[in-house]
Amino acid sequence: MTVNRPNRQMPMIEHVILVNERDEEIGTEEKLRAHQNGGRLHRAFSIFIFNEKSELLLQRRAAVKYHFAGRWSNTCCGHPSPGEDVTDAAHRRLREEFGFCAPLTRVATRVYHAADPATGLAENEFLHIFTGRYDRDPHANPSEIDEFAWASSGELHAKLKTVAESFTPWFHIAWNALPARQ
Repeated sequence: MTVNRPNRQMPMIEHVILVNERDEEIGTEEKLRAHQNGGRLHRAFSIFIFNEKSELLLQRRAAVKYHFAGRWSNTCCGHPSPGEDVTDAAHRRLREEFGFCAPLTRVATRVYHAADPATGLAENEFLHIFTGRYDRDPHANPSEIDEFAWASSGELHAKLKTVAESFTPWFHIAWNALPARQ
């Protein structure tokens, strides 16, 4: 009898790019370690995709995420890998999380720190903020996203006033950094 076992590969350990306050690379670190003990400053990005009605594509982060799980956030977030351009990484994660490509424009940067009281992990990021446009319904990756919705600026303002804690901390920072909310 021949026994077949699935080829189980160990999960790849992701690394992030450590930076200084000027976004100059100073090293790399394992992704999880970069978020422990208050977090080490690293490069990240947040994407805001709008449709023809100027509605923003939101996602509710999967319950299995390592931090800020189950919270609503902007369209897509992530980290470039060492040696990867931040714009290329943004395009890659948009495909991985929502299954589509769209032209992206970098509109702002911010440095922020946010601790997750539920996990003890922290974001300490030099954040590159991108916007883009997409006019169809996406195909959300269920391992990344529990739900998604299109929301108008008015709907978002109302939610941010009444249930602000249901959003990720970086959403507030990046949303307020957008030069003109599409």
